[in-house]
Amino acid sequence: MTATPVPSVFAYIGTYSRRGSEGIYVYRFDPATGALVPLGTAAADNPSYLALHPEGDVLYAVNELGQFQGQPTGAVSAFALHKESGLLTLLNQQPSQGAAPAHITVDRAGRYVYVANYSSGTAAVFPIEDDGSLGSATDVVQHQGSGPDPRRQQQPHAHSINLDPANRFAYVADLGIDKVMIYDVATAPGELRPATPSYVEVEGGSGPRHFAFHPSGQYAYLINEMGNTIVTLDHVLETGALTPIQTVPTLPEDFDGENTTADIHVLPTGNFLYGSNRGHDSIVIYAIDQEDGTLTYMDHTPTRGQTPRNFAIDPTGTYLVAANQDSDNLVVFHIDPDTGVLSPTGHEVSVPMPVCVRFLVP
Repeated sequence: MTATPVPSVFAYIGTYSRRGSEGIYVYRFDPATGALVPLGTAAADNPSYLALHPEGDVLYAVNELGQFQGQPTGAVSAFALHKESGLLTLLNQQPSQGAAPAHITVDRAGRYVYVANYSSGTAAVFPIEDDGSLGSATDVVQHQGSGPDPRRQQQPHAHSINLDPANRFAYVADLGIDKVMIYDVATAPGELRPATPSYVEVEGGSGPRHFAFHPSGQYAYLINEMGNTIVTLDHVLETGALTPIQTVPTLPEDFDGENTTADIHVLPTGNFLYGSNRGHDSIVIYAIDQEDGTLTYMDHTPTRGQTPRNFAIDPTGTYLVAANQDSDNLVVFHIDPDTGVLSPTGHEVSVPMPVCVRFLVP
């Protein structure tokens, strides 16, 4: 009997344009072993966060800049993706409508791109043209307010933007105002209309950063950069409303060093949740109760590098790839399907300042 060949997977790595980085790095990922094989690069300025079109033929990147085309804004770029080679060709760029864009997502219908601009505290939406390129922004919202930390929360800092599984609501985690803003994106496509309720607030000084849904859509999870916590939220599918029901730490009790959290993801099965610590340089692992969405601590795994700003779980839920920004390396871990615990595969590659990992099954 001949074994069924395992389909190839591409991995795209966003970076900061320092320490010799060339932009976006493209790898072939082996789902049988976890090995990464380099394929090429695409030139880009600070392509710190990436998103893929649902049809897999276009990649979008923020350009985390303070100035673009002489204006006080970053940019967002569209790249044609060649499905056989995995390589990228620039289609076009648009101003991101705010400085230092930090996060980008594509709606599940492949019609709009959404961007969170960190320094300006704005969120913007861009239409996707027939060829995958980006049109000019159709809506921009400016957050208002501040938080109790005088150094980091003097103004809004939109850090991520995510859509619910039904493509009805957009959620913007704002580090500067300790809120997740909620927008209705279904009533008027291409706009960011405040939902009712229009936000959920967390403990002052927490610094909301990234956000992830449980596959069921009934629960969401928010990782707080400054508070080093994860909040479990009940999610009402009809209204988009969020209600906090549990808060857990990302750090072990005996850790007393400096730390900020970064990324958060839920395993495709919905059984486990992962969050990254920068300082402790680890991934924290929690089991998810399928009845009420609450979290039970499982383990901490060192990322074998410094400052894991981002990580990703492969499409099969078998591997986790950690991007260690300050040690210039990607490390591949195997995920135990029964316990969620991570173990190193021995596969590791060098990439200058890696800050985002995205997988694609072509």
